[in-house]
This record gives sequence, structure tokens and C-alpha cells, in this order.
Amino acid sequence: MIRFFGFLALLFIANISLAQQSTAPGYTSAPVSADGIGKRYMDREISGVMGWQGAAWLERDKREREERTDLLLDALALQPGMVVADIGAGTGYLSRRMAPLVVPGGKIIALDLQPEMVNMLQTAVNRSGLKQIEVKQSSVDNIKLPKNSIDMAIMVDVYHELAYPYEVMVSILQALKPRGRLVFVEYKAEDVRVPIKPLHKMSEAQIKREASVFPLDWERTVSTLPWQHVVVFRKRE
Repeated sequence: MIRFFGFLALLFIANISLAQQSTAPGYTSAPVSADGIGKRYMDREISGVMGWQGAAWLERDKREREERTDLLLDALALQPGMVVADIGAGTGYLSRRMAPLVVPGGKIIALDLQPEMVNMLQTAVNRSGLKQIEVKQSSVDNIKLPKNSIDMAIMVDVYHELAYPYEVMVSILQALKPRGRLVFVEYKAEDVRVPIKPLHKMSEAQIKREASVFPLDWERTVSTLPWQHVVVFRKRE
């Protein structure tokens, strides 16, 4: 009898797992737009990736004034000892600014997909002398970090470019500690004055919609940045 109920429990768990897999959002094809890849996810076309050739734009002199990175750092409320994954870190512009805020005891894991960008990132980190930044290369569908290893994951103008957003989100959730934060920073699709191409913007509603398929609770949205909104979620325990 005990074996029988044990079998039923295993069958129940397996059925839950299969049900979760079957309800995962899928990808569809569509005509390729000027800035897209012809692949749709949850009713939006995924944008093309800004290549490593555009690295200079990430380090432009006007970025601080245009995007108010200081307000973003305030919104993140980083604390000493935190481990933060900067996903799609590019040249490390934000990683270098976050790093002093997590010492002592913390670190920034700066991740990027493109080998050329990873090389630029490592060079910039070496030049900065910030030993608390660790550079790693991710893959197109996995951030490749250990389970329950990070307190926060942040994506700045990155999520809309992910070719496999569902799979990347699964890997982020695995890496986040219970009650860890996931932060989306995206150009405001609701504001036509933001001088960014439409596919490289996301509305707050779309961000929340795509996050809703994961065990995440919306915590707050910060809208004080001039071009971007900061949408913060917590991983459920």
C-alpha cells in the first residue's frame, strides 16, 4: 500500500511537470521587420542584437545625462555582500558603477554572449582595477550560473533582444536565491519621445506579462529615469 501511494505521488509530480512544460509560451515566425529577427514571443517580435561593433555607443559621454544612471543605481538599493549578475553587460558600463556598492564581500558577475564584447568587457574591467567584477560568457539560451548563487539579476536594455527569452529566464530563476530580485531596465514603449527604435522598447505591461509565467512577484516600478523604466520582481520562495 505504501509503495502504491508512493507511485501515485511520483505520478502526480510528473503530471505537474508535464503540465508546466505544456503551458510554456512558444515561439512563432513572422515576416522580418527592419529591426527584428522574424521570431515572435508572447505577441511581440524579438529585436535584433546590438552587435559588438556598437560598443562605443554604450560608453558615449552623454549616456549619464541621457539615461541618468545615478537614478538607476539609487533604485537598485545595492548593499555590501550582494552578488549581482549583470546580464548582457556589454562593455561593463553598469558593472563598473555597481561594483563599489557591493563591497565588502560582494561581487558583480558581468555576462555577455558575444566573444568580442566579452574581450572588451574584460579589458575594461582590468583597466578599472575593480577586483570584485568577474567576467563570464553566457550562451544564447542559458546564463550558466550555479543554482541559488545570486542575490540580483539585472538586464539593462537587453531582454527585448534575447533570442530565447523563456529559456534564459528559466536559467536566471535557477540562479537566483529565494527572494532574490530580477530587474528589467527597458526603454519606455509608452513614451514616443524616447528616441529609440520601437522594437528596442518595451512597455511595463508587456514586461509584467512575460514575467507572469514564472514564479515571480512584481515588487515595484521606478519611472523616474528619463528614457527607461525599472521593473523589479522578486523570486518566490
